[in-house]
Amino acid sequence: MSNVIFWFRRDLRLDDNTGLLAALAQDESVIPLFIFDELIINELSEDDPRIGFIHESLKVLDDKLKKQGSGILVVKGDPLEVWKELLSKENISKVYSNKDYEPYARDRDKKVKELLTEASVEFHQFKDQVIFEEGEIVKDNNEPYHVFTPYKNKWLKKFTPTVSNKSVNFDSFFKQKTSFPSLEKLGFKKSTIKVKDFDLSRMNQYGSNRDFPSKAGSTHLGPHLRFGTVSIRQLVEEVRLSSDVLFSELIWREFFMQVLFHYPKVVHQNFKSKYDGIIWRNDQADFEKWCLGQTGYPMVDAGMRELNETGCMHNRVRMITAGFLCKHLLIDWRWGEAYFASKLLDFELSSNNGNWQWAAGTGCDAAPYFRIFNPSEQLKKFDKEMVYIRKWIPEFDTQDYAEPMVDHKFARERALTTYKIGLE
Repeated sequence: MSNVIFWFRRDLRLDDNTGLLAALAQDESVIPLFIFDELIINELSEDDPRIGFIHESLKVLDDKLKKQGSGILVVKGDPLEVWKELLSKENISKVYSNKDYEPYARDRDKKVKELLTEASVEFHQFKDQVIFEEGEIVKDNNEPYHVFTPYKNKWLKKFTPTVSNKSVNFDSFFKQKTSFPSLEKLGFKKSTIKVKDFDLSRMNQYGSNRDFPSKAGSTHLGPHLRFGTVSIRQLVEEVRLSSDVLFSELIWREFFMQVLFHYPKVVHQNFKSKYDGIIWRNDQADFEKWCLGQTGYPMVDAGMRELNETGCMHNRVRMITAGFLCKHLLIDWRWGEAYFASKLLDFELSSNNGNWQWAAGTGCDAAPYFRIFNPSEQLKKFDKEMVYIRKWIPEFDTQDYAEPMVDHKFARERALTTYKIGLE
C-alpha cells in the first residue's frame, strides 16, 4: 500500500492546518514528517533557543499522535538527501506541505518537487501561514504594492473569515511507532532562553501600551507566528474585533512578506537602488559597542541587552536601536539585520529585512532618510521614569556607565551629509 506524507515546516500544529487537513482527506494513510534542515541549523549555535522551541513544539505534536497509535517522523539532514532516502524506503504516492515564501525555501521546494516528479510522486502545497499570498493583493494593474496603506486597504476589502472548523481525523494517520529524538541526539543543547506562551488577554490595551517598553504590552506572538504554533486565521478572528492596532501589525507582516516574494533582491540589496551610493562607515569597534549595549545611550543599550539576554526586544526600542546603528553610527543596515537574525526568537526574514530597511530609509514605504530619532528624546517620551532602563542597565546611575559614544547633533549632521552625497 502507498502512503501520503505531510511535511511539517512552519506550521507546527494540528488545528486549522490547511495542508495537513487536505492530506488527511485522502484515502491513504498519512505519515507526518519534520526535517531539521542542516543547511539552516548548521549555522546556529548548539543552544539556539529557536531550535529548542521547535523541538518542544514537535514533542507536543508527537505526544498527541502517540495517543492515537501514530507519531511524527523527525529526521535531520539535507532535505533533498532525506527525500531521496524516503523515496527508496517508502511507497509514497503524494506529498503535502504548506507553502513557505522565503527565497531559500522556494528554491528548496522547487528541487524537492523535481525529485518527487521524477519518482512519479505528486507534490501538493497550500497557503497556510498568511491570509493573502503571492499575487492575491496587488494593484489594479497587477503590480505589487510598495506602500503599506493602499495595500492594507485592498487587503481589508478582500478579507473574509476563512477559519476551518474541520476536526483532525486521527484514524487517517499512519500507525507507526516512532522514537522521538532528544535535543542532544540532534546535536543541540537546551537553552537558558525560553519562548513564552503568547498572551492576548491585554490586546484591547495594545494600542495604548505598545510604545512603552516598561509596560506589559507585548503579546509574545512573534515566535508562534514564525513557526506556526498558532493559526493566522484563528488569530485574525480573535484580534480584528479587539485591537485595530494589533490587527494592522498582522497586515504589516503580510505586506513585508509580499515585498520579499516579489523582490527577493531585498535580502542583500536596498529596495530603493538610489541608496546604493551611500558610503557606510562600518566601524567594527562601534558595531561591537552597539551589539553589547555599551553606546552610552540608555534606550539603545537597554534594548540590546534585553535582546542578548532574552531573545526579545520591544517594538519601539527596535526602531530606536536600528535607527541609531544606521544613522548615528552609519553602519550598514545589513550588519544590524544579521545580528537581529541571530538573536531574535521571532526572527522572520521578511519582517526583519523590511523593518531594517525602513529604519535605514532604503526600503519600500520607509521612513525618509532625514528622519533621525534622538535616542535621548525617545527615552524622555517612552521611559520617563527610567523603569525599563534600570531593569537592563544596573550600572546606569553610577560612574561605570559608558559615556555617549557620539554626540547626537554631530551624528545627525554627519548622517544627513552622507545620505545627501550618496543620493547625488
